Amino acid sequence: MKQIHVVEGRAIPLGLKNVDTDVIIPAQYLKTITRNGLGKGAFETIRAQPGNVFDDPENAGANILIAGDNFGCGSSREHAAWALSDIGIDAVIAPSFSDIFSGNAFKNGILTVVLPQDVVDRLLEVARTDPISIDLQDQTVTTPFQDRFSFEIDPFRKHCLLNGLDEVGMTLTQHVAIAAFEAKMAGERPWL
Repeated sequence: MKQIHVVEGRAIPLGLKNVDTDVIIPAQYLKTITRNGLGKGAFETIRAQPGNVFDDPENAGANILIAGDNFGCGSSREHAAWALSDIGIDAVIAPSFSDIFSGNAFKNGILTVVLPQDVVDRLLEVARTDPISIDLQDQTVTTPFQDRFSFEIDPFRKHCLLNGLDEVGMTLTQHVAIAAFEAKMAGERPWL
């Protein structure tokens, strides 16, 4: 998993409430077991509408998504986080997230930032013309207009994202202790 310190750039101003995982990645794309290539189906129903925010040339290369309340509700499909990652999203800002989606996003290296609705409304306004910056270490979201908004994050999730540690990475940080334990067990119980 890649490290996240600062996520900055254009943000897609989606702003819709109750965007469920079937909107993020429709069921017909769930037959794959790979994380790659799901971006082609991401937000398919929204992209089918003319003038949608995803196909707006101004948002090309955007790595932040600004959404509405209850983002990622619906099923527990991890494919939703995979699809977001595949289209280059490193962070999602919303007033609230489904717990399962938030967990899946975290496990796949996507920062979820919870901010009050009035702040999200301000960021939606800024995102239409200017970049946004998210500093994970300082736990702030800033704009070129001197806006500065603080957010909370679980300390464990913050540590993992800052250091690029997924579950395997966390285990590998203990490789010295694991090797010592294995050597000790081999000496004490060679039959194991």
